[in-house]
Amino acid sequence: MIHSLLVANRGEIACRIFRTCRDLGITTVAVYSDADAGALHVREADLAVRLPGSAPADTYLRGDLVVAAALAAGADAVHPGYGFLSETAGFAAAVQDAGLTWVGPPVKAIELMASKTRAKELMAGAGVPLLAPVDPATAGPDDLPLLLKAASGGGGRGMRIVRELNALPGELLAAAAEAASAFGDGEVFAEPYVERGRHVEVQVMADAYDTVWALGTRDCSLQRRHQKVIEEAPAPGLEDALRTRLHDAAVAAARAVGYRGAGTVEFLVSAEGWPYFLEMNTRLQVEHPVTEAVFGVDLVALQLRVAEGEPLPAPGPPSASGHAVEARLYAEDPARDWQPQTGALLTLEVPEAPGLRLDTGYTGGDTIGVHYDPMLAKVIAHAPTRTEAVRLLAGALERARIHGPVTNRALLVRSLRHPDFAAARLDTGFYDRHLADLTTPGAGGPATAALAAALAEAVRATSTPGPGPAPTRFGAWRNVPSQPQVKRYRSEPDGTEHEIAYRTPRTGTPEPYDAPGVRVLTATPDRVTLELDGLTRHFNLRRDRDRLYVDTAGASYTFTALPRFTDPATQTDPGSLLAPMPGTVVRLAEGLAAGVAVKAGQPLIWLEAMKMEHRVLAPASGTLTALHAAPGDQVEVGALLAVVQEDLDDTPVPASVPEETA
Repeated sequence: MIHSLLVANRGEIACRIFRTCRDLGITTVAVYSDADAGALHVREADLAVRLPGSAPADTYLRGDLVVAAALAAGADAVHPGYGFLSETAGFAAAVQDAGLTWVGPPVKAIELMASKTRAKELMAGAGVPLLAPVDPATAGPDDLPLLLKAASGGGGRGMRIVRELNALPGELLAAAAEAASAFGDGEVFAEPYVERGRHVEVQVMADAYDTVWALGTRDCSLQRRHQKVIEEAPAPGLEDALRTRLHDAAVAAARAVGYRGAGTVEFLVSAEGWPYFLEMNTRLQVEHPVTEAVFGVDLVALQLRVAEGEPLPAPGPPSASGHAVEARLYAEDPARDWQPQTGALLTLEVPEAPGLRLDTGYTGGDTIGVHYDPMLAKVIAHAPTRTEAVRLLAGALERARIHGPVTNRALLVRSLRHPDFAAARLDTGFYDRHLADLTTPGAGGPATAALAAALAEAVRATSTPGPGPAPTRFGAWRNVPSQPQVKRYRSEPDGTEHEIAYRTPRTGTPEPYDAPGVRVLTATPDRVTLELDGLTRHFNLRRDRDRLYVDTAGASYTFTALPRFTDPATQTDPGSLLAPMPGTVVRLAEGLAAGVAVKAGQPLIWLEAMKMEHRVLAPASGTLTALHAAPGDQVEVGALLAVVQEDLDDTPVPASVPEETA
């Protein structure tokens, strides 16, 4: 029996595992880095052990420290969650060598599946369908496009799509360098890249008594930078024969390695309906809640049961019911190459309703740092049909109140309501085709929200402090002789500026200036109600320093209040390369120093933050006149990294491009 469980992880997965432990009466133990000292998973655990340092390499990736923490806290079992050490055979062995129960698959199964190249060889012997590997040294035009992948990788690190043969050598070097940096193994292999392929996976659960469940399919095709964004179960639109083949292949894969516990067998399904084995994840998946919802099971509870040596409760899985969809809420800016965002998370409120589930490692008031993945939460909806589940999830995300760093919330809502998604026309190129449309600001909405913000701010400026603001009620705005006042706001993150004019007549109640069709019904510093061409709309507002957050039905907006006149001190010299996000300088271009010549688009500086590697590029050909960055430097967003004095006849290029995400 497991009485005390240490979770060798952080964030939402640690909180999710703790939830099951509480239901089972198991004492919970957290580990935490210095950056996570006040994190939700630490607050929710019964006991917690500090891992000195902030970087993953010094904390959550130190298996020796985690095992020592488990022993110090009196835990008798360790659950790895996902990521970090969850698929590290040496860590699993160390846990068991310390006399602790390992809540995961056998060490041998982890070893066999750790290398994608070795796993494919094993699966071929088990009759699992595969893509034929391609030798990069002999690849020809007929082999294109190719997909380069890190043999020991995951989460998109070390992955490249190659469409031209002359680009292959450089992409091989780049993929190997990133793989070596991320996983300590620079082995890279190549296979055909399947255009318009679907990412379909099968959840398996196995015990030590030769029982293996195939718990249906999941579709995870909506991805950005090879990382999943929206997942659902069951995978829609698959023929019964294909589902059966996927289930059988997943069970064969599990049996081939003597698997026990929860695992996922991932496949690529071509547009013609042919499945190909990708990899087996020897751990719990991020998207496991959709399977739990459809099958009515607790996969963590089953993991604990199997780890205790008990058999699965039945020879086969329970019956499936309904459809479930999950959206990953990230602190990132999809319109700017998915740049991760950091800072104070002021508000995170998702409405509660039957069929909705929220898995998160954050609450309002927490801080999103630079060291870890930018996922804030997973929102899951379960309903009798796919259409109902998608509608429920989109509505919940739309009504959520999320204040702080930029998130992908609007992208998620638009994705769920996109005609291709509604019709289940799914493949991994969805965002390649639709991202521009999905991130285009809506017409009219931001300007009206900025007007509401200006009125609320005007009321705030004239309100008398007291126990609570009383609404200021208006009739239609009137043209009075007082001079209009002006407030300026910048929409975040698109940068559009709004100039709002209003009057403050002798009555002291501000009213919009030159705004036909607008009637102000009520206004307080926290809520404004406008009648817009006969339609009444409510705007809820929150201010944090110079940021204003405006929530209204169907949309949310963030504005930065701007000074009336531009401050010359905020200007930077032409050619200045600024850090696009807070992070760590991991390397510089070879020979980079003040005085060297650079070419437009040349990568100069590599930053890493929140598991994303970001290249800072030369904006134009010219001379590097200043260099203020060195490997190991911690930089804040907007920090001056370097200056390039450009040639007059050169064409500028974007200053930064993100690499793959893990």
